[in-house]
This record gives sequence, structure tokens and C-alpha cells, in this order.
Amino acid sequence: MDDREIVAAIRAQLADRVGKDRYELWFGQETRLVLRGDTLVVHVRDQFYQDWLRLHFRKDLEALSEAIVGAPVLLEFRITPQIEAESPRPAACPRPARSTDSAIVADSANSARRRPLSVAEATTPRRPLASLDAFVVGNSNCVAHKTAQITVEQPGTYSPLLIHGPIGTGKTHLLEGIIAGFRRLRPRAATVYLTAEQFTSTFLEALRGSGLPSFRRKYRGLELLIVDDVQFFANKKATLGELLHTVETLLRAGRQLVFAADRPAAQLKMLGPELVARLSGGVACRLDPPEYATRVGIVRQLAAELNLAVPRDVETYIAANFTTQTRELAGALKRLQATSFALGKPLTLALTEEALAELVDHQGRAVKLVDIEAAVCGVFGLTPASLQSAAKTKAVSHPRMLAMFLARKYTRAPLSEIGAYFGRRSHSTVISAQRKVEGWMAAGAAVRMNDRPANLEEAIRRVEEQLRAG
Repeated sequence: MDDREIVAAIRAQLADRVGKDRYELWFGQETRLVLRGDTLVVHVRDQFYQDWLRLHFRKDLEALSEAIVGAPVLLEFRITPQIEAESPRPAACPRPARSTDSAIVADSANSARRRPLSVAEATTPRRPLASLDAFVVGNSNCVAHKTAQITVEQPGTYSPLLIHGPIGTGKTHLLEGIIAGFRRLRPRAATVYLTAEQFTSTFLEALRGSGLPSFRRKYRGLELLIVDDVQFFANKKATLGELLHTVETLLRAGRQLVFAADRPAAQLKMLGPELVARLSGGVACRLDPPEYATRVGIVRQLAAELNLAVPRDVETYIAANFTTQTRELAGALKRLQATSFALGKPLTLALTEEALAELVDHQGRAVKLVDIEAAVCGVFGLTPASLQSAAKTKAVSHPRMLAMFLARKYTRAPLSEIGAYFGRRSHSTVISAQRKVEGWMAAGAAVRMNDRPANLEEAIRRVEEQLRAG
């Protein structure tokens, strides 16, 4: 191999070793690798990158370089403010071939923004696949997780399986876990995991290159087919026709099909009645945004993957303030890691609040204490003055503690101001209320809402909806 091929091999294996997200964060556009004789020069943009890469990736780079070159390789770090690309940009995609089939032309036009992927490219991950064992299970996802396990152990029992839910709820993790477990138990089985866009591109590539018979043999002979983001197939008539025939062939053979979408089958009418009927005839599992206890578990797992020691109060702060999707939790932790290292300070709650202030502010519009009071009273059916009264019954005290918890989450008001607003209470009362609510959330406790028991997570969700509606 020449020097560029060696560098490309180092990069590829480094991405596999450290994970795609970490690789792209630290070795994407900000770092350049150049092999000069027996020295690998790592060009970085500034002192921060140089210190971070030397501390966290030096051993990986040395080990991989020696393994690929076959001899020890020296490592040299250089600060180069203007990082240049290591290779020229890829040529523009060729125009789709003309076709008399208007549906095929429409499919080609919608897919022309990216180069069609071969089957090998479409199904070969650039990082280790996630596992079902590493999936953090909670009330929001336990049914989907258990169904995924059964799919691996007893393929065909639930086929087709549709996993649906909003972005960042763990759909891709479950899909990767299914195919990883399937391949581990059946290493010789024919399996494919790809996105709907990749399926479309591969189909069009086969169509233009007269490789349709080979394409059909490949996909209709599978034991497991997983397709992510099926909503992408909307209005792609030619591709949908091919997919439908593939689905029917595999179902007749008792093979396992798994699909993922951002909505349930009933809302996928743009895929056509036949395919929707096939999806509706299988098993559908919904993934909801992770509840508080699950978010805490996700934070702990992500922190372990980053080798980041996170204090308990920081865990609860992140889990309480980033409530929509897992990617927000990962982004918050990565920012904390970089901030702690750059400033040379230990990870504390004070540093966390300062480092994540911008991200927390972006979670929604500015919320005032009066907004929280109105939303909590509305959800719990209380009069506006209840939370500021001296009443100590659970019907009032529990919503009051929840209001203090939400005030800490959504406002920058100091403890003394929150306590004074909610009945002239001390700052220690606010801290106690926050801890109690976090404890209730962790335990999955119920509260009384309009004289009936209700899940605390559901109550908080309804209050937050009112705050967003504003």
C-alpha cells in the first residue's frame, strides 16, 4: 500500500475501534493524518485538539499504525490552523438514466442527491453494531425491547415487525441489536440491514445496470431483512412495487422482516394500501421518548462509554433537562467532557449548569414562575392561589413540589426567589422538593390528579405541553 492507502486504513480501523460518533467528532474535518516515512503526522487546528488527541487517542493511533504498516510508527502532533482535505472531493453523481417508466424516473430524481450504494456498502456498518444487552429498558420501550429479543431467538414469530416512534427514541439501536444478535446465533444466515433510501438506491443501480435478476435473488433469498426509515418510500412507485414483491416472497417463506418508521402503519398510507396491509398484519411496537428513570440509565451508560465520571447530581440534572431524545443526552455529555478538559476543572453541578446553559435555554421559550404555576394548577385542577397558600395536604403540597421542580428545570430563578414565590418558603425547601420529585420519578410513583391516581411522568408531560403551548 502507498502512504494514502495506509492512512485510509488507519482511519477506517480507528473509526471501528472508537466508534463513529467519537471518530467524526475528533477526526472529521478538524484533523489530518499524513504518513512521512516511519512517522505518522497528526495535523490539528489548535492546542486544545492537540492535547485532547494526544491524551485520549495516542495509544490507539500507535497500535493501529504498527499493525497496518508492520513496523513501529512514530507519532508526531502538529498544530496547523488551516487543515486541508486529505483527498479531493468526490465527483458529482451522474444523471439518472432515461426511462420510459415515469415512476422509475421519479424514483431516480428523488435519489440523485447521493451516490447509489452497492449492497455491500449499504449493509456494512462503519462502527460496531449496538447490542440489545446495551439497550436501557424502561416503561417507554420495554415491549419493543422484549419483542426484539424474541425476534432474534425465534425468527418468524413476529413477522413483519414494525418499530415506530419519534426520532431519538432508540429505533436504530433496536434494529442493530436484532441483526447483531441474529448473526451471532446464525453466522451463515443471509441477512441485510439498510435504510429505505439505500434500498431505493441499490434497486435503481441494479435497474440501470441490468442487474435486476441478481438483486431479486439477493433480497428474496434472505433469512432476515431489516429496513429503517420506511416513510422514505413515499410516492416511489417503482421501488414500492419491488419492495412489496420482496416482502410477499419472504413472508411466504416464513422469513423475518423488520421495519422502522417515524409513525404507525395507519399513518403510512402514502406507501400504498398493499404494503400498509402487510405491515398492519404483523406486530407493531411503539417507542416513546424515554421517561426520567430511563434517561438517568442512558446518561450513566453513555458516560461509561466516554470514560467520564459523572456525579449523581449531574446525572439527574441532565436527565431532568433533556427530555426528548437520546441524542440530546449524548450531546450534553460530550460538551461536558470537552468543557471539563479544556478548563482543567472537575465535573461538578455548577460547571454543568454553566456549560449546558445554552442548550437548556434552547429547549423552549422563556418560562416564568407564573407560567409554571398556571400550568400545574390547570393540570391538577387547583385554584390559582393554591400553590402559594399554607395548605399542607397532599392534594396541594405534591403539585407545589412539582412546580418547584419545574421551576428549577425551566427557569434561571435562584432558589430563594422560587421559595418566596411558592408561599414564602426557604431555599432548602426548594432543594428538598426537587429531590423528592426526582425520587418519585425514579420509583415510577403515582400522584392524584383531579381526584384520580395518575402516573407522575404523565402529569409532568401534560404540564410541559401546557408550557409549550404557552
